[in-house]
Amino acid sequence: MNDQLLTSLVVFVLASFVGFEVINKVPPTLHTPLMSGANAISGIAVVGALLIAGGTDWHELTVILGLIAVILAMVNVVGGFVVTDRMLQMFKKKEAKS
Repeated sequence: MNDQLLTSLVVFVLASFVGFEVINKVPPTLHTPLMSGANAISGIAVVGALLIAGGTDWHELTVILGLIAVILAMVNVVGGFVVTDRMLQMFKKKEAKS
């Protein structure tokens, strides 16, 4: 196994574990406001994944992992916008029925 691939895999696994632990520690009342900020980070992840998946030095594993990263980041971005929109709808004044 290539040393660079092994190092990248270790970083990926550690980042996944740390991310999971951090998200579990956030109380539900703070989750929705923090989702808005996470959308920007996911947008950066989408751009990075597109750069990796579309690079000129093609390896099948790189393209597959890049595609998976793009899909997961886009799910996170879209879900974050949906949750943020629902949160903002709660603060709009309701029209009086006549």
